Amino acid sequence: MALIQISEPGQSTKPHERKLAAGIDLGTTNSLVASVRSGQASVLPDIDGNELLPSVVHYAKDNSVVVGQDAVQYKISDPHNTISSVKRYMGRSLQDIKAKESPLHYNFIETDSAVPRIHTQAGDVSAIEVSAEILSVLKQRAEQTLGDELTGVVITVPAYFDDAQRQATKDAGKLAGLNVLRLLNEPTAAAVAYGLDKGSEGIIAVYDLGGGTFDISILRLNNGVFEVLATAGDTALGGDDFDHAIAEWIKAELNLNEIADKSFQNQLIKAACQAKQVLTTESATTIELEYNSKKYSLELSLEKLNELLDPLIKKTLMPCRRALRDAQVELEDVTAVVMVGGSTRVLRVREKVGEYFQRDPMVDINPDTVVAIGAAIQADILAGNNAEGELLLLDVVPLSLGLETMGELVEKIIPRNTTIPVARAQEFTTYKDGQTAMSIHVVQGERELVSDCRSLARFSLKGIPPLVAGSARIRVTFEVDADGLLHVSAREETTGVESGIEVKPSYGLTDSEIEKMLIDSMEHAEEDVAARMLHEQQVEAARVLEALAAALADDGDMLTADERDKIDTAAAHLLEVSKGNDDRAIKNAMQALDAAAEEFVARRMDSNIKKAMAGHNVDEFDAKH
Repeated sequence: MALIQISEPGQSTKPHERKLAAGIDLGTTNSLVASVRSGQASVLPDIDGNELLPSVVHYAKDNSVVVGQDAVQYKISDPHNTISSVKRYMGRSLQDIKAKESPLHYNFIETDSAVPRIHTQAGDVSAIEVSAEILSVLKQRAEQTLGDELTGVVITVPAYFDDAQRQATKDAGKLAGLNVLRLLNEPTAAAVAYGLDKGSEGIIAVYDLGGGTFDISILRLNNGVFEVLATAGDTALGGDDFDHAIAEWIKAELNLNEIADKSFQNQLIKAACQAKQVLTTESATTIELEYNSKKYSLELSLEKLNELLDPLIKKTLMPCRRALRDAQVELEDVTAVVMVGGSTRVLRVREKVGEYFQRDPMVDINPDTVVAIGAAIQADILAGNNAEGELLLLDVVPLSLGLETMGELVEKIIPRNTTIPVARAQEFTTYKDGQTAMSIHVVQGERELVSDCRSLARFSLKGIPPLVAGSARIRVTFEVDADGLLHVSAREETTGVESGIEVKPSYGLTDSEIEKMLIDSMEHAEEDVAARMLHEQQVEAARVLEALAAALADDGDMLTADERDKIDTAAAHLLEVSKGNDDRAIKNAMQALDAAAEEFVARRMDSNIKKAMAGHNVDEFDAKH
């Protein structure tokens, strides 16, 4: 007979009580929020039923802020106070932005901080603050729909966002009053939404082309373990660039190149975007514009659109090749290609991607909502609602992380495409006798020399015991958390003194820098190896000469004049060749100095042994062992 448990009134459990969590896709063009309800993830609409929130923020004269669809109208009537595509500015310095935009779309202000600010009539704002306004609206939408406060959220970011861009996104969430459970790579979120994690195994390529960013991720799915093998992309390439290419063609065709009016430029971009959307179902469309009471009309065919977009689509296939190579995967090994991002609605994109991967891409889920749905599923698991959730997400470090060693060389601690979260440690030592401090310089990149990589942070470890060079043991640990954020610490093992830093730079890599770092690392591979060998020999030569000088100062009287002259001549020769570019010559010169000083070294060793044994006998030393 079945047993029935009866509880007193007010004391029964609440099996349907859940912690409210949401997934947020903070997009360049549109943003949206989703949540798991009744076991299903779905996008949460606003009171008018709109799922997409345009990522547009208008700052009014009365200091009020308008976000979303209501702000879009101001892009033409008040463009300088209406900010869109702010995702492109996240984690970037003013120098980075100027390198990409000429002329600048907004009135950026130089400040004491490295974080650039945009001047508006309601005050100066940063990209983080603008993003926080968008996130605040999505937070409010979620809480109104779900009926309570959110426990936490998962916010998606492009897989190729660097540390600065990820930190800026997390800061925006915090500013909006959100508890950010995790930052999740957009391609990973998309694959989760497709339920690809439920398959037993397979290699999946996730092609994510949004409004302002492009990512390609190669994923391996094996018995519920979801691993990112490699990722590549461009943080400043997307549908916005499609619109600008069409707009430039319109201007050229209508001889409107001389018009620099911001409102007209926005009208052009809007017309270009609408034409692009129409041509996903039609073979031609008519573009109509008005400026200074004069009307313009122009026809754009699907064939011409494809011609305009092909160079940009080709730029997305280069990272695809690199990601496959990094993942050590052949094209024929890819079992599925997932299309993500609103820009993948463009038929030419699907066609070219299908041609490259030699298979029809998966397009059966709305590319605008798929990322938010995947983020919602992950948020539900992290909030503790899905006790049986077996989904394991393993993302990767997009660029190698390391530190500077003597000779301005880079010692890579965490190679690119290492699965995160990850912690790696390596021991280093002091270079000079009596050294009591060490400067730690954290860098990012693929090249062998510090000058060819990006500086992330610097900090010092002080209080090292004044030992002989090479005796101290300094353990440097790099930790990258699940959000891709880095913490570096250094500890002197004998004393326990330690220091550390959370790498939180105020700006990140430019779109071209990321691409350039990887391309340069391949193009200059042989040159870099040669440069590293030269620098290593130069560092070793300097160490040998310094040690020799100290030895001669202490025990130079052991040498005859001829012996001293022989050693000095060899040392002078080593000093001279170490200033050159021939690592083999430096190595030979060190060997020649070793030969010249061999007798001196032997005498010093004998002398030191005699000093150590003075007043003792051999049996005493044997007894200690």
